[in-house]
Amino acid sequence: MKKLTDLIKEKGFVIGPFMKISDPAMVEIAGFAGFDFVILDMEHGPVSLQQMQNLIRAAEAANITAVIRTRDRIPESISQALDIGAQAVQIPQITTAEEAHTVVQSAKFFPLGNRGVCRFVRAAGYSSIDRKEYFAKANTTQVIIQIEGVLGLKNFDEILKVPGVDILFIGPYDLSQSMGLPGEIDHPDVIAVIKEFVNKANKANKYIGLFTDTLANAKIWKDAGVHYLSYSVDVGLYFSICEQVVKEIRKQ
Repeated sequence: MKKLTDLIKEKGFVIGPFMKISDPAMVEIAGFAGFDFVILDMEHGPVSLQQMQNLIRAAEAANITAVIRTRDRIPESISQALDIGAQAVQIPQITTAEEAHTVVQSAKFFPLGNRGVCRFVRAAGYSSIDRKEYFAKANTTQVIIQIEGVLGLKNFDEILKVPGVDILFIGPYDLSQSMGLPGEIDHPDVIAVIKEFVNKANKANKYIGLFTDTLANAKIWKDAGVHYLSYSVDVGLYFSICEQVVKEIRKQ
């Protein structure tokens, strides 16, 4: 499985949805549809760690990158996601360079970090993989941090300098709330702040990500230089197509 950053180098950008449904079939469908990744959501989703293992297996079967958004940024949440085989972790609510550095340390083994060590986990083939090979491979898993508020923007220049962060992700809904505009992700002030994030990241040659839930905005942000484009959520996509079908049939 290619790393997300390698796919970005090949394609210019990658696209994938957030996933809240716990059925592995949904992950397989996303892969067969041509998405590059899925973000398996443990922050706002109901999926347990045990269920998450089967979602990762489905991602592997469908050749799609499994990213786990952790519940929080504590080291145990990060290491558990990686232990069950996530190819990348996406960590919410990062506001300072120190927090970003701690996340990287929690996601990497020595000499890149201080992640808790256990080789009797799924990612290590339940100890079937040579330990040196496993620790080296584990250090290639990717780290995505979410910057979701005005405090993160204030500290963005310093966060950009933190080594080991592969992608910086903007959460527009939380950002809009921190600006006193909850949910108004198309408000001119919110858009201006996001553009500032995107421009700074591109000038620093850093990969930047963003959530969007309309095709029009997806094009706008792709053209603006967003590399890691999260398009909507499985439940929202399913609702939209169901609603569209019902409306069209009723009109006939």
